[in-house]
Amino acid sequence: MLTPRKNSTKDTNSKPPAAPAKVQPTTKDKTAPLQPKSKTNAPASKPAQSATKNPSALDAATKVLAEANSALTTGEMVEQMSAKGYWTSPGGKTPAATLYSAILRELKIKGEAARFAKTERGRFMLKK
Repeated sequence: MLTPRKNSTKDTNSKPPAAPAKVQPTTKDKTAPLQPKSKTNAPASKPAQSATKNPSALDAATKVLAEANSALTTGEMVEQMSAKGYWTSPGGKTPAATLYSAILRELKIKGEAARFAKTERGRFMLKK
């Protein structure tokens, strides 16, 4: 019966030993105090907004509803807002759907403090 060799100096099935990993010296001295960053590297601040800022769609809808004194759909609001020059869509395909979503979001977030009231499906008026 054959027994395996225990103290063999040459192993034909193993790979050669890997070279030790090289350690790269660090360039930062951890004992040096931290220097404050220069203010010249700060990102440029936003330019000041002009005093004649265009009203949002919600602000324009508030004006239209105040003038109408009745409940309107968002499609009717968008038509009147653009006809009166209060607000125009910046190129969106569905400004009425966007306005509808914004009104519902205001109703949900602000609750009783919201400017709008939903009278029936798809119709809104100003709160009194």
